[in-house]
Amino acid sequence: MYPDILANVARHISLTPNEAAFFTTLLVPQHIVRSGALLVAGQRAQYLTFVVRGCVRTYATDAHGKEHILAFATEGWWCTDNAAFFNRAPATLALQALEATDVLHLGLDHLERLCQQVPKFERFFRILTQNGYQLLQRRLEAHLELKAEVRLSQFERQYPRLRQRVAQKHIAAYLGVTPEFLSMLRKKMANWRAVLKLL
Repeated sequence: MYPDILANVARHISLTPNEAAFFTTLLVPQHIVRSGALLVAGQRAQYLTFVVRGCVRTYATDAHGKEHILAFATEGWWCTDNAAFFNRAPATLALQALEATDVLHLGLDHLERLCQQVPKFERFFRILTQNGYQLLQRRLEAHLELKAEVRLSQFERQYPRLRQRVAQKHIAAYLGVTPEFLSMLRKKMANWRAVLKLL
């Protein structure tokens, strides 16, 4: 489990063996069964979570009971309800494993201790936050400006293997369309690709 998260960290900062060993002592491993909850809306978000294996969806449920998926986290991605985690507040978002999933959790107290004792982690988590906000901004802009076909194409580029791993209803909820409309879109796009191959 630890080589995966250490490789993720190494993309942005270099750790000494002692720093790496200290970091891993702060992590809490957990296995979540398929459809199991990592975080329930209304509960306190205790952890920032790294996905070692599996797939997690982050979603909100509106007043009518409709689910809106904000993000998917697969191998090498981090997830949490950021506002709830950093403010020690009840979560407004929920996290659920869409398949059997192994994760490593980092609590806020341990995160603060880590950044105090190994200051270079401040840079790592700053980069992580910047990347997350950029991704969120692009997603919001896409929902405001782009047609569903373009949003689907972007989704398939961003998450190339999720089509085989995630139920169509979850992909539809992420794109903001119905499963029936998503099915129609996919057929239409498959026809376009077939025509392009013939040209």
